[in-house]
Amino acid sequence: MPPNPLLPFLFLSIVCPLGLGSTAGVNWGTMSSHPLPASKVVELLKSNDVSKVKLFDADPSVLQALSGSNIAVTLGIPNSMLPTLNSSRKAAESWVHDNVTRYFSHGGAGVRIEYVAVGDEPFLLSYGEQFHPFVIGAAMNIQTALTKANLASEVKVVVPCSFDTFVSESGLPSEGHFRTDLNKTMIELLTFLSKHHSPFFVTISPFISFQQNKNISLDFTLFNDNARHHKDGHRSYKNSFDLSYDTLVTASSKLGFPEIDIVVARIGWPTDGAANATSSIAKTFMKGLIDHLHSKTGTPLRPQNPPIETFIFSLLDEDQRSITSGNFERHWGMFTFDGQAKYHVNLGQGSKSLVNAQFVEYLPSKWCVVNNNKDLSNATAKALEACSVSDCTALSSGGSCFNISWPGNISYAFNSYYQQHNQRADSCDFGGLGLITTVDPSVDNCRFFVELQTSYSTFDHEADLFLWIISLMAYFQMFIGFHVVGKGDF
Repeated sequence: MPPNPLLPFLFLSIVCPLGLGSTAGVNWGTMSSHPLPASKVVELLKSNDVSKVKLFDADPSVLQALSGSNIAVTLGIPNSMLPTLNSSRKAAESWVHDNVTRYFSHGGAGVRIEYVAVGDEPFLLSYGEQFHPFVIGAAMNIQTALTKANLASEVKVVVPCSFDTFVSESGLPSEGHFRTDLNKTMIELLTFLSKHHSPFFVTISPFISFQQNKNISLDFTLFNDNARHHKDGHRSYKNSFDLSYDTLVTASSKLGFPEIDIVVARIGWPTDGAANATSSIAKTFMKGLIDHLHSKTGTPLRPQNPPIETFIFSLLDEDQRSITSGNFERHWGMFTFDGQAKYHVNLGQGSKSLVNAQFVEYLPSKWCVVNNNKDLSNATAKALEACSVSDCTALSSGGSCFNISWPGNISYAFNSYYQQHNQRADSCDFGGLGLITTVDPSVDNCRFFVELQTSYSTFDHEADLFLWIISLMAYFQMFIGFHVVGKGDF
């Protein structure tokens, strides 16, 4: 389902110091129907000793919450703004004034702005070439605007690049290269970054690589010492991370930039919505990654020289992320949507346990379930309607709620819709099939959630029908082939 166009959205990333000259972090996005308030997020960052935060927008309420926190910040510019910033230096100057100069801290109580990220993975293959002509010009105009504001020596400009920006048809790092449609743009980008001593921001996705490549085993992806090594000439690769990283190193070297600094902007493991997307596997991956970064062994092409920063994706689950590439997209969080840790990992914050968000405000402890005393012959159709505007990805194959029996899966769909609509009584109607209960219907690992209390609702009455229409087909496709235990076909 596409992101709700009615919801202003924001991505953030947090970085925790490893104390070894390298840093590891975690992306945090708020593409959620009921996002955790910015003040709670800042508390969460502080309680986990976070030293840096990366925003994929420049939301004033978030910047105000970060003001005086002493957390170094990366501001983001959405892809939709690239054409304007490319064509107008005045627009770039206005953006810098409104979002950088206004908040910038010169050792005072403002915001410690460190980077401006131009675009959010604008070269993603699924976007086609719609943003290609605007990225470099926008970056140059932002750079010029920072110079005019006397901030260029303190704030650097970067461009986050997607995991599919570079490829190797053979799977060997020595044959890595940038996509042919990006060669000219990448030369311009690398030249720009090198000139201004800015790093190359890139996504590395071992989970997706594992899904797409039959030659990559789960053990190889999870940094397992017993995994079969991949040979590339005289070099031997022990894990998927190094393989991808060196593929990028080769690609940049072929364009004449062998020493460019690299920041891994996104890397992580989802915990639901697909096979092998579980909290236990995610914990194993995270431990392997952090241990690898701690070792400072680097990669075969860059020994003793790991990425200067690594951002884990992500902090919180987001029920409004697009599921075009998979239902797991809404479950990357190390924490659930309400800021509760799914597993514990030592990010270098001085404790092996992550600290949960405190004093979180929820809606009342009520759930919407199917009324078993009613004729349920139309329940499947009603459940599909519910899932067209709410998050039912946990019901998909491999998900945490995949194996709950019928009509339990109908109840899950009903409750998801009910919570999304702030527990309005009419949102648990479903033609008389819904029933409001105060008894938690959660089963084993399948959590029937209660939504967060927020000051506004993402969904209103007028938006419901529109959102059903634009998203019903996507969700219907998700449930084709859905394995059901018991009565019905849902």
